[in-house]
Amino acid sequence: MSTWLNCSIRTRLTVVTSAVMALICTAVAVFVLVSVHQDAIEYRTKQLVAHTVNTAKHVRHHGVSPRLAPGRSGEAVQVFNQVGTMVAATPDMAGKPPMTNLEPDVDAFATERRCDGPAFPGECKIVIAYPFHRANSVWRLDIAVPDVPWYVGPRLLVPLAASWLLLVGATAAGAYRTVGKTLEPVSTISDKLAKITASDLGHRVPVPKYRDELRDLAETANKTLDRAQSAVEQQLRFASDASHDLRSPLTAMRTQIEEALMYPDESNWPQTANALLDSVERLQDLVTDLLQIARLDAGVSGRHEAISLTDLVICELDRRPLRVAVLRHLTPGVIVDGERIGLTRLLNNLLDNAERHADSAITITLTLEAGAAVLEACDDGEGVAPDQREVIFQRFARLEASRRRDAGGTGLGLPIARQIAEAHGGTLTIEDSPCGARFVLRVPGRAAPPADHSHRRW
Repeated sequence: MSTWLNCSIRTRLTVVTSAVMALICTAVAVFVLVSVHQDAIEYRTKQLVAHTVNTAKHVRHHGVSPRLAPGRSGEAVQVFNQVGTMVAATPDMAGKPPMTNLEPDVDAFATERRCDGPAFPGECKIVIAYPFHRANSVWRLDIAVPDVPWYVGPRLLVPLAASWLLLVGATAAGAYRTVGKTLEPVSTISDKLAKITASDLGHRVPVPKYRDELRDLAETANKTLDRAQSAVEQQLRFASDASHDLRSPLTAMRTQIEEALMYPDESNWPQTANALLDSVERLQDLVTDLLQIARLDAGVSGRHEAISLTDLVICELDRRPLRVAVLRHLTPGVIVDGERIGLTRLLNNLLDNAERHADSAITITLTLEAGAAVLEACDDGEGVAPDQREVIFQRFARLEASRRRDAGGTGLGLPIARQIAEAHGGTLTIEDSPCGARFVLRVPGRAAPPADHSHRRW
């Protein structure tokens, strides 16, 4: 079994195809042999009957000597008188018991196929018992000829065997060549894939010209390589941007420390400590965002549960002090299935962004539309140009307005928020607004079931 499993697909398909053809050819050969064998028996029986009639006519008119001449082609003859005594026989049947026990009517004859009889042990014969009239009495003539063998004869068996071998051999050769030709693109694809490395993802596998499953395989492989190359390039850009953003606060901290150490007496250590603390906080925020990005990329998520998005928004708005006015339009009882920590992070990132770019106020709206919870965070700031609405969701991307308002930002808040939304089966986009920017979050949601007061005591 292990040897069979280790064979190539080409070999296995060739063997299976040849075996099927061999079975078909064998079935056809058996059918031909059976049909021809039956026809041959009928033909030989008719010949035997005709020969028996002629022999009986000769005996009736000319008599018979006790010792008959040997029959042709293994023909055996016995002649019995009216009382059943053998009066003549061929040399091989003389002194032997009757060849058959058939007792036909006077005006009829009977035939049978008999094997391993007392008169010819180990042989099969076609025997006829033929009554005929002689000298006002009824005699019986028994003649036996060799039975037709199962293969009928060499003239039939040899062509059948040759045809069997020719068809099976041709099928095996054709299947081996056809399967090899069919699987040739697979070998080419495998060789090409084997040459592709993580540092060289620009290669693509050749696409066969015929529209079939192999073409679909090649196209799927190329699409997979496209995604892999895009993911690797994204990771490389991410690593480059992350290292740059990590290096900036570290460099600032090193410069401040070295400058303070060069002039220890002139340095304002509390001021230096505060500056270092700002850099440490920025570094801490960046590391936190990078860890969150890695967690989202790995698909790690906490336990999802039914959460009141309305209560979550109210809680976050009440607990954080904002420098601008907040207008709330919240539909009560909006429920979503999600991870509380992730949704809290998403909401805080949207509030941070809205507060950072608002001039005087932000508006938070929560509604329920067609099975989706829709959360809008609008500010009255400069807004985002239509051609930049997707750019701000790229990692480490920061527009000029964002750099002016917050030089210490990481550029990861909005990408993290969008990834959290997608992890909850939703979307986060920027949509048109009369002024400022309007971020719209859509996640699957439902209304809270009405409270059950049936068991309330009065």
